[in-house]
Amino acid sequence: MNVTQAKKGEHGKKEKYEVVHLRREIGLLPAVCFIIGTVVGSGIFIAPKGVLMNSGSVGLSLLVWALCGVLSLFGALCYAELGTSFTKSGGHYTYLLETLGPLPAFLRLWVEFLFIRPAVASYVSLAFGRYVVEPFFAPCVAPPALIKVVSLLGVTFVVAVNCWSVTMASRTQVTLTFIKMFALVLIIIPGVIELVKGETKHFQNGFEVESITLDKLPLAFYNGLYAYGGWFYLNFVTEEVINPNRNIPLALIFSMVTVTVLYVLVNVAYYTMMSPAELLMSDAVAVTFANRALQGLAPVIPILVALSCLGALNGGFFGSPRMLFVGAREGHWPPIFSMIHIHRRTPLPAVLLQYPLVLLMLINGEIYQLINFASFARWFFIALATLGMLIHRYRSPLHPRPFKVPLAIAVIFTVVSFFIVGVSLYSDPWNTGRSCAFTLTGVPVYYLTVYRFHLPNRLKHIFNYCSVHLQILLEVTQQEVQTY
Repeated sequence: MNVTQAKKGEHGKKEKYEVVHLRREIGLLPAVCFIIGTVVGSGIFIAPKGVLMNSGSVGLSLLVWALCGVLSLFGALCYAELGTSFTKSGGHYTYLLETLGPLPAFLRLWVEFLFIRPAVASYVSLAFGRYVVEPFFAPCVAPPALIKVVSLLGVTFVVAVNCWSVTMASRTQVTLTFIKMFALVLIIIPGVIELVKGETKHFQNGFEVESITLDKLPLAFYNGLYAYGGWFYLNFVTEEVINPNRNIPLALIFSMVTVTVLYVLVNVAYYTMMSPAELLMSDAVAVTFANRALQGLAPVIPILVALSCLGALNGGFFGSPRMLFVGAREGHWPPIFSMIHIHRRTPLPAVLLQYPLVLLMLINGEIYQLINFASFARWFFIALATLGMLIHRYRSPLHPRPFKVPLAIAVIFTVVSFFIVGVSLYSDPWNTGRSCAFTLTGVPVYYLTVYRFHLPNRLKHIFNYCSVHLQILLEVTQQEVQTY
C-alpha cells in the first residue's frame, strides 16, 4: 500500500492522523530519561564489589569507574554520528547493514534476539525479583521459586506496557528514571556530608601498588562497563525521536556525562561509610550502605533498586524490538515482525517475540553464565559498528553527517572495543568460544533463509496462511508511510 492509497478512506480521503505508522513522540527529556533509565539498572548497586575486587585499591577502582564512563561517552559520541547519518531505527543492525553489508547485520540480529536480549532481560528481571522478595524474608534466604514468579510478573508488566502504548512506555520510563535518580542522590548526600566532616580514612593510600594485579584489571573494567551498558538504545528508536539531528547527540552526551558523575559520586559515598574489606563482603552494596547511613530509610532502598531494575527492563523492551522491526522490514526476518498495531501504533509482534524467550531463560535459571557468554557478542558487534563508521567515512566522504565525532575519539573507542573482545578471548576462552560458535550458526541460516530463500509451494502456502491469520489475530499491518 502506498501513501496515496493509505490516504483514501470512506469519502476518498484519509486524515493524516489515521495513517498507520510509528510516530515521532520522543522529545529531548524522554530521550534523556530513556538512556539514563536504561543504563542505571542494578549495576551501580552491585558492580562496585566486582570493580574493587579486580582493581585492588580504592583509588584505582574510582579511576576505573571514571574511565568506564569516558569510554561509554566516546561510544555514545560515535553512535550520535551514526544515528544522525543513518535515519533508520535499528541501532547496531542498521549501521552494520549500511556500512559493512547484510551478513554482519543479520548475525547481529540473530544473536540479539535469540540470546543477548533474553539473557540480559532475564538477569535484570531476576535482580528485580530478588530486591522485591528478599526484604520480606531477611535474614533468611528467600525462596528461589518466589523470586522467579515475581521476576515473571515484572517482565509481564513491562511487555504489557510496551504493547499497549508508546506514550505509556515513554512516561513509565520518565517516571522510573526520576525515581532511580532520587535513589542515587539519596546515597550521594550522606557521603558528601561525611566527606565534609573529614571522613577520608578509606581514601588514604588509595593507590596501593602492591595490591594491583594487572591480569585482573580487565575484569574490573568488565564490571564497570556492565553498569554503564545501554547507552546505545536510543539509536534503536531513531524514527520515533523528534528532531533526531539535534536531540540524539544532546541526549547521548548529557545522559552519559550525568551518569558518569553520579556513578563516581556514588562510589565515593560508599567508601565514606564502608572500608574496602566491608564492601567486598557485601553482596548488595547499596543496602549495606543504607543500613549505616540511612537507618530510617534503609527499607526503602531495596524498593528503589527494584524500581531501578524495572526501568532498565522497560528501556530494553522499548528499544530492542525496533531492531527486529527494522530487520523484518529489510527482509532479514519474517514480515509479520515488521508490522505495527493498527490502533496502538506499537511494534506488537516484535515486542511479543521476546517474551517467551525471556520466560524460558528465567525458568532455566542459568542467567549469570549467559551474561558472560553474551558480553563477547555485544562488544564485538559494537566494535564492528564503529569500524564500519570509519570505513564509511573513507568510502563516502560526501555523505551528510549532521554530527561528526572527532576522528581520534572514534579510533580510540574502536581500538579499545576490539581490545576488550581480545581480552575476553584470553580470560574466558570457554564462554567466549561458545559465544563465537553460536554467532557463526547464523551464517548458514542467512544463506538458507535470506540470501537464497526457496520454499516448496506447499510450505509457502502454509507459511502465508499462518502469517495472514496471525496478522488478523494481532490486528497489525505494515506501515503506510515511510518514517525515515
